[in-house]
Amino acid sequence: MISLDEAVTARLESHGERFEVLIDPDAALAMKRGEFDGDLEDVIAAEDVFENASRGDRPAEEDLKTVFGTTVPLEIIPEVVERGEIQITAEQREEMVERKHNQLVTTITRNAVNPQMDDSPHPPDRIERALEEAGFQVDPMEPVENQVDDALDALRPVIPIRFEEVTMAVQLPADYAGSGQAQIREFGDLEREEWQNDGSWVGVLTFPAGLQNDLYDLVNEVTSGEGDARVLKDKDDIRTR
Repeated sequence: MISLDEAVTARLESHGERFEVLIDPDAALAMKRGEFDGDLEDVIAAEDVFENASRGDRPAEEDLKTVFGTTVPLEIIPEVVERGEIQITAEQREEMVERKHNQLVTTITRNAVNPQMDDSPHPPDRIERALEEAGFQVDPMEPVENQVDDALDALRPVIPIRFEEVTMAVQLPADYAGSGQAQIREFGDLEREEWQNDGSWVGVLTFPAGLQNDLYDLVNEVTSGEGDARVLKDKDDIRTR
């Protein structure tokens, strides 16, 4: 279950009665779109149906049976969400906007590059400033992934930007190859790998271009600065420098 602070109220009015449930806002929106596939008990704040959730008042059992054909809360909650309206306070809306704004910035930072600077990643603060300059407003009621294209359209007049993947070759010296390659291979899609005669490991990975600096940091971390990483134009070229 989630805390009451994290929940929003979904309200359904039917047969002259009101029914309310407390649920995670993103899960509620997914249910209304028919896309929820999680465990209901993980996204509700109470396994209960209320007449007035803020006061804790409950409807009569006969009203539940009349409207829903059951008195089992876990059967009723999805129906209240799907047929009803999601009620959010001004504070909850502000928190949802902030959270989804941060998710949007993270998504763009991970995937976007600056085509005028040799496809180097855009730092998060640059994306933040550009979104503000573009006047882009996050919709708290829409999934972040549905807002990325609109955000990019707003950003393009402000900064040079495009989504792209990058392919990089990583070389780990023999002293670090055994333990280090397991961490590196999880960073992206491993295209190819080779163990060299000297015991070193070379791998070719493809991943969102905005994560290039993160890969450099990881290689330095697992090899104490002795590893090597470089961008490849040809995935078949895994020769080291």
